[in-house]
Amino acid sequence: MNPKRIGLVGFGEVGRIFAAGLAPQVEQLRAWDLKFADAAAKCPEAVSSMRELCEASELVISAVTASNTLVAAQEAALSIRPGTVFLDLNSASPGTKQQAGAAIEAAGGHYVEAGVMTSVPPYGIRVPMLLGGARAAELAQHLQAWGMDAKAVSEQLGVASAIKMCRSVMIKGLEALVIESYATARAYGVEGHVLPTLQETFPSIDWSRQGAYFFSRVVQHGQRRAEEMREAANTVREAGFEPLMAAAIADKQQWVADQARDGTFEGLANDVPWQDYADRLLKQ
Repeated sequence: MNPKRIGLVGFGEVGRIFAAGLAPQVEQLRAWDLKFADAAAKCPEAVSSMRELCEASELVISAVTASNTLVAAQEAALSIRPGTVFLDLNSASPGTKQQAGAAIEAAGGHYVEAGVMTSVPPYGIRVPMLLGGARAAELAQHLQAWGMDAKAVSEQLGVASAIKMCRSVMIKGLEALVIESYATARAYGVEGHVLPTLQETFPSIDWSRQGAYFFSRVVQHGQRRAEEMREAANTVREAGFEPLMAAAIADKQQWVADQARDGTFEGLANDVPWQDYADRLLKQ
C-alpha cells in the first residue's frame, strides 16, 4: 500500500481541511460532493461524479455527514477499483461501519474505519484518529508519514467507532446538559450561585469559559452533532440497551440547531459569553 492519488468524498469543513493538508503531500487530490452544482466552480480539485473520483483514486477518504455514512460507502462500492483503500472518517455506529465495510470489501476494496476523537479544527489533518480494520495498521503508517496522528486499535471493524461513539455520549451530553442547566439558571437569575458550586466541585474546569465554548460549538454544528448522537444512540441500542440518554442528547442538539437555522443567534460572534446565547434562547 502506497497511496499517492487521494479522493475525498464530502467537501464540507472536514473535507476542505483535509484537502488543504494533504494536497501538498500527494501526487493527486480529487474531491466529490453532492452539493457541487458546478464542480469546477466550487473546488479546483472537484470531479463530476463518485465514479470519476473512485476511478482516479488509490485512497478514498469519506468525510460526509453521519446520516450519509452508509449511503456514501454503498455508492463508492459501485465503482471503487479493486485494492483501493476506503477510509471512513464519519461518526457512525459500529453496526453502520460494519455494513459500510461489507459493501466496500465485497467490491474488492479495503475498508478502514476511523474514530476521529475530537474536533478537526484546530488540529487539521493532525487530529487524533483511531483506525480499525484488516488494513488499519498498514494505513496508519502511511498517514503518520503525512504528519497525521493515526493509531490502529483493532483489525475488527466496529472497535474504533465504539470508542468514538461512547466518548460522544459523554462530550455531546455535557454540551446538552450545560445548555439546559445554564439557560435555566439564567431564566431564574441564579447563575451567580450555580456556576460557583460547579467550580468548587470541579475546580480544574473554567465553567464560564467552557460553557461559552459549548454553546458556540452547538450553535455552529448542532445539526452535525445531532446526527452523530443518533448514531451514538444506535451504538447503545446495538449493545442491547435502550438509548434513553443518547436519544435525549440528540434531541437537544437538534433543538439548538433548529433555533440557529431560524436565526435565533444571528449576529452573535463565536467568542461571546454564554449568557448572550442563553438570553437569545430565553427570548423565544
